[in-house]
Amino acid sequence: MAAVLEDTSMAARPELTGLERLGLRVSAMINSPLAQLGRRVLIHRLATDSDQDWEAIMELLAETYGLDMTFCDDGSVILQWEKPDDSDQVVEREEIEEGGEPEVAPF
Repeated sequence: MAAVLEDTSMAARPELTGLERLGLRVSAMINSPLAQLGRRVLIHRLATDSDQDWEAIMELLAETYGLDMTFCDDGSVILQWEKPDDSDQVVEREEIEEGGEPEVAPF
C-alpha cells in the first residue's frame, strides 16, 4: 500500500538558486549566536559558489550600513559590526486620530 502513495511534498517545493543558497548560508552565519555575541563572523566561499553569486552577495554586504568587511588572502571575508545604540534604531508609529481606535492586527 505504501508503494502506491506518492510523496508530493517535495514536488511542490521549487529548487533554490545558487544565489539563494549562498544568501541563506551567509545569513545563517551572521545570525548565529556566536557571531551575534562577538559581532564578528568569517564568511568562507565554497567551491560550489559561482563568481557571480559571490560578487552579488559581497555587493549587498558592502552596501549595508555599519558593516566592516575585511577581505582575506584565502578569499574569505571577515564581517564586523558595532552594537547598535538607541540613536541607530528607527521606529515609525502611526498616529491615532483623536477618539479613534488603534488598528487591530489581523492575526
